Amino acid sequence: MEESQKFIVMTDEGKEVECEVLFTFDSDETKKHYIVYTDNTTDEAGNTKVYASTYNPDNSDKLEPIETEKEWKIIETILDELQNQLNENEEGKGE
Repeated sequence: MEESQKFIVMTDEGKEVECEVLFTFDSDETKKHYIVYTDNTTDEAGNTKVYASTYNPDNSDKLEPIETEKEWKIIETILDELQNQLNENEEGKGE
């Protein structure tokens, strides 16, 4: 199993939070690099909170916010596809 990548982010309140990289990808459409990550906390419904940002591979210390609705749609589509794959894999294990 691949070792997870972790990094520290500083909150607006100045608190350090350890985050885990879920995956990164490049978009031909936007010509940007994206990182999707979690701080392994959950929302009220028990779902793991997931965040996304853009980054520059030459200066990966700085994450930038997602700027457009179009970018969020690209990320949501990828997350939906990954969730569907996980669900299919789980269903296949039960047989």
